Amino acid sequence: MGQGSLSAAVGASSSQADEVCDPLADYFLGMEDYPEAIRRHQLVIKEHPDNALAHYHLGFAYGLMGQHQQELAEYQAAIELGLDDWQLFLNLGLLYLEAGNQNAAMQVLRLATLLGPDRPETHFNLGLAYQRLGMLDQAEQEILLSVQIDPNQVDARNTLGTIYAEEGKYSRAENEWNELVQADPDYAPARQNLEILQRVQHEPTSHDSESGYSGVEIKPGVADTPASQGLNQSNNENSDGVAAVNISVGMAP
Repeated sequence: MGQGSLSAAVGASSSQADEVCDPLADYFLGMEDYPEAIRRHQLVIKEHPDNALAHYHLGFAYGLMGQHQQELAEYQAAIELGLDDWQLFLNLGLLYLEAGNQNAAMQVLRLATLLGPDRPETHFNLGLAYQRLGMLDQAEQEILLSVQIDPNQVDARNTLGTIYAEEGKYSRAENEWNELVQADPDYAPARQNLEILQRVQHEPTSHDSESGYSGVEIKPGVADTPASQGLNQSNNENSDGVAAVNISVGMAP
């Protein structure tokens, strides 16, 4: 998906304000009964195949069951039906991040930030994608935006410190981690990163890429369900081989 596709998608008008999913199907999703949630969302889609929200929720449930190919297919179906919810693109971006497909994650998460510019998690995860691609200037900008929106994100501030360190901005990294440790001495990533930084500063020949700064796990997304369940795919099932798809965002007129 190229930059042109991103711009076109955001510029188009689309609204699913009147579209709803089946409350009972979403109830089981919120109650974490994922097999029943999948069964009921499949029934909804059988009767209403054009319900983009049902496809999104079905994909979300598949993801929580570790069935990532099915998750990807349902997200794609929701997008093709015109759903332009920032949460959908955030969760699709998270899927790509966990599969190690950083370029696809970057493209999708860019769109998530455009659709949800005031959501700290969109900027945070786009920053992670940029960092993993070595695009440190862009990563710094996105993480700073996330922290500006919500200054209480310790993981985002820790990640900002790792980016500073990779850029060679050691004093800024040290300040971030010192503040985190002072606020919460039990926050291990910042404490460990301070120790690593001290070691690196005493070893001028060390390369930043080999320093092993402690980052964070992928930040959960937010499900569009009554219970606002977070997407937590900590199993990191990269063996699924989730490949990028050519996302065609079909916006409703």
